[in-house]
Amino acid sequence: MRSIDDCVGVILDTDGVITNTAGLHAAAWKHAIDEFLLERAHHGHGRFRPFDMQADYLRYVDGRSRGDGVRTFLASRSITLPETAPPQDPGAVTVSGLGDRKDRYFLQQVQEYGVAPFASTIAFVRRLRERGVALAAASASRNCKTVLRAAGVADLFEVRVDGWDVLRLGLAGKPAPDLFLEAARRLGVPAQECAVVEDATAGVEAARRGEFGLVVGIDRGGWGAELYRHGADIVVTDLSGTALAAAPSRDVS
Repeated sequence: MRSIDDCVGVILDTDGVITNTAGLHAAAWKHAIDEFLLERAHHGHGRFRPFDMQADYLRYVDGRSRGDGVRTFLASRSITLPETAPPQDPGAVTVSGLGDRKDRYFLQQVQEYGVAPFASTIAFVRRLRERGVALAAASASRNCKTVLRAAGVADLFEVRVDGWDVLRLGLAGKPAPDLFLEAARRLGVPAQECAVVEDATAGVEAARRGEFGLVVGIDRGGWGAELYRHGADIVVTDLSGTALAAAPSRDVS
């Protein structure tokens, strides 16, 4: 499949594709992880090297589930934490606790700043709806429903698959394709007849592994070459106009 016009279904990632919330997530990750790293430094565990909003967020966290994001980032710094607090040390910092800390900061940001959808994405979605294309919103985040409702766009999608489904169904997180395959299954459309639209390298790789008919990367920060390397068929800066009418050959240079 080489064109969005050939797709029977389209699955869109939420944060950074449908809603302008990727920055809120990145800020919440930085707040939570920098706090943790400062605490470690104060207790003599190396020098403080802050979380980088570009390199660390995009490489290790963006598009992944909360727990996987924590684990992947910690591994990049050679830091190991228990998944949950051991009985002998109930106040210990844990993978789940650090993820929960990030989630609290994210929800505070949503409450303070609100959620805005990308106008070009919503226009694109409405055009697809007029053509009868099946639409799904997908996210590794358990806050997907809250975010879509806050943005006023929840009703535009027939299907939503999110972090709660990952937990309930035991789905593997991105870059595994499980989340997108579940969305396609609920839409009743084979993966080969679906497009996936993603802004994260982990999400693009997941769609490629799932053998979806068209993998579209959204580059909102100069990350296009990485999106191609991870499996995007086409990379665009937004979903406006007719940029997806005919996808060019993949360019991994």
